[in-house]
Amino acid sequence: MAPTLLDLAHWSTWAVCAVMKLPQLAAVLAAGSARGVSVGSLLLELAGFLVFLRYQIYYDYPLQTYLEYPIIIAQDVVLLLFILRFSGNMKRALLYAVTFGGGWYMLTLRKWIIDLAMNLCTLISAASKLAQLRCLWETKDSGQVSALTWSMSAYTCATRIVTTVMTTNDLAVLIRFIAMLILNIWVTATILRYRKTKKTD
Repeated sequence: MAPTLLDLAHWSTWAVCAVMKLPQLAAVLAAGSARGVSVGSLLLELAGFLVFLRYQIYYDYPLQTYLEYPIIIAQDVVLLLFILRFSGNMKRALLYAVTFGGGWYMLTLRKWIIDLAMNLCTLISAASKLAQLRCLWETKDSGQVSALTWSMSAYTCATRIVTTVMTTNDLAVLIRFIAMLILNIWVTATILRYRKTKKTD
């Protein structure tokens, strides 16, 4: 039973992550605008994903426990490029690439750096969710923000809680997924609330 549950959790997470950002990308492309999507939130999310991926690789955790992260990172990069294009800030793309590339290298210069970064990663990822919530609260408009993307993020956090408990049992990783699950649900609910409010106005 346990291996079947673990395999189901892994496969469903990978399947969801393969298309997770597509609804958000489709909404931005269809509108030709990134209205409502927080660039700060996306950058923090990308930083959190990169730190988490580097941590998993550094400690040689099973590939199945983090295979979705390169896929999500690639989708986030594409989304970021479209947001920068639609906002007329494409010149910033090089700065972001250099910053993230340098950070990727520096994370593993010393063991204490990657451990500290992983602990901060939860705060960084939480800050990304809070930045999106703040954007939603300020504008009271969900704009092009995809509730489907955020609900898929919540689902993958829930499955990763299960897989973490069944494989590595790493407390820092578990705390991260629990916090992200709560915040992803909160963002999804806020998107739906403002989408409903907008339709009734």
